[in-house]
Amino acid sequence: MVDEATNANDDRPVILLVEDEALTIMDLGDVLENGGYETVQCASAERALGILQARPDICGLVTDVELSGKTNGFELATAVSEARPQLPIVIVSGRAAPDPERMPKGAKFIARPCTGEDILSQLKGLLPC
Repeated sequence: MVDEATNANDDRPVILLVEDEALTIMDLGDVLENGGYETVQCASAERALGILQARPDICGLVTDVELSGKTNGFELATAVSEARPQLPIVIVSGRAAPDPERMPKGAKFIARPCTGEDILSQLKGLLPC
């Protein structure tokens, strides 16, 4: 995992991972890092938006729907899509359905239960980096 305020120290693409369940974020972070990515991790949409502003090197977003704070993952994905339209977005949830009205254009939805490898595979299919 790289620091949320500075650029990565190596050449691996950086993914912003937003999840408020500690074990889930640790496990998924490990899968993404073993899959060739650096991760910047946080638990709330509000924090994620600040990180994205400070980190132009982030080249993908993976977010859960239910997050700490007032903003959910669909709202985060919409805000990110408006701010950085080319940024690949993967939304994951075991409870919420992918309402087409709430899905930003180009974002992908993965229903839980799924594996970290399922998320990694979807992410790799979206990323140019």
